[in-house]
Amino acid sequence: MDSRLKQALEFANYRQTLNNQLQELKILSQSRLIYSKNGGAFVVDRSLITFVKILIDEGQDEVVLLDKNETPVLIDELDGFYQDLLSRYFEVTNDYQSEYEKIRKSRSVKKIIDLEDD
Repeated sequence: MDSRLKQALEFANYRQTLNNQLQELKILSQSRLIYSKNGGAFVVDRSLITFVKILIDEGQDEVVLLDKNETPVLIDELDGFYQDLLSRYFEVTNDYQSEYEKIRKSRSVKKIIDLEDD
């Protein structure tokens, strides 16, 4: 086989593996951003965090929020809920960034796949 063709195939395989691993990492991170509280499932994102903070700043302690399925859920202790949201958001995004960098810096298919075994 021509060496240029072999290099091209190896690079294509590397790019495909890299993209697959990054996509899997993104899906895993998104699933970890689901937070359950009082029977509801909330997607932890910046807009929910901001909305809850505004409610706290307005003096609310107990509110009904719609979860990701549009189900009304009573949230008592709004401040604790807010702290849980912040904690989950930063834990997941920090892990995501760390794993993303490991995958991105891997320069071979073997190194990318070996990261899964860690």
